[in-house]
Amino acid sequence: MSNQLDRQELFGEIVRLLEPFHKGTSPVTPELDISRDLNLDSLAVMDLMMAIEERFDISIPLNMVPEIQTVADLVTAIEKIRQGV
Repeated sequence: MSNQLDRQELFGEIVRLLEPFHKGTSPVTPELDISRDLNLDSLAVMDLMMAIEERFDISIPLNMVPEIQTVADLVTAIEKIRQGV
């Protein structure tokens, strides 16, 4: 897989990484609230962030984590980090 993913491919990868945390039958959408809709506690959120950091070879600053509410927010955050913004 290419190191540069477009937004749709990035979303697809995040959906794949969310599978172990997604217990419901509803589809993962960009509007899905990661902690609320997936009912994740802070430890599970950190596990998810570590999986994302490993998959995309990035480091998500801790001060950015509270800003990431939805899957769309996560996609945007990963794009910003990868672009060095």
